[in-house]
Amino acid sequence: MKLLKIMSVAKIIATLLILLSFSIPSAYAEKADQDKPIVLEAEKVSVNDVQQIYDLEGEVLLTKGSILIKGEKGNIKVDPEGYEYVDVQGNTQSTASFRQRREGPTDEFMQGSGQGVLYNAKTELLTLTGDASLKRLLNMQMLDQLRGWKIDYDDVQQAYKVYPPPNANAADLPLARAILSPRRKATLEK
Repeated sequence: MKLLKIMSVAKIIATLLILLSFSIPSAYAEKADQDKPIVLEAEKVSVNDVQQIYDLEGEVLLTKGSILIKGEKGNIKVDPEGYEYVDVQGNTQSTASFRQRREGPTDEFMQGSGQGVLYNAKTELLTLTGDASLKRLLNMQMLDQLRGWKIDYDDVQQAYKVYPPPNANAADLPLARAILSPRRKATLEK
């Protein structure tokens, strides 16, 4: 009899935990960004309106809603469905950078830099290459930080991947580093 009561209580607790997990707000990329126009600034802009290709050179600044991408040169392609594929590169003096506000009740941002910034608006995949770093900030305080040669951030799956250089030796590893804050604490602070 006691075992049945314990099992019933365990089922109730499990059900409550499942329901609570759905009530915790998730932070995704700002959905309003999808409907915003792209604003391009650069020293030189070349436009191929037929192929929907935009080449940018010199102090590139791309803004689309809360997305901000900076670099020295860039290329943007728009597919027939209207999704942008952005490739922005830095130079020897400065890196390319990416910043985006995340959906949710607080000021949460993803911010990254590297020699190259690739952003696929269709899949919401961000790739940073060449001495890359990516931070998740909440109220301008760092929650997570990643460093590596290449970082993939999948906003849909909320997943990070950090890669070493393709020619890395086992003796040189680890060449990737992550500092991740506990999710429970970060959620409670919101």
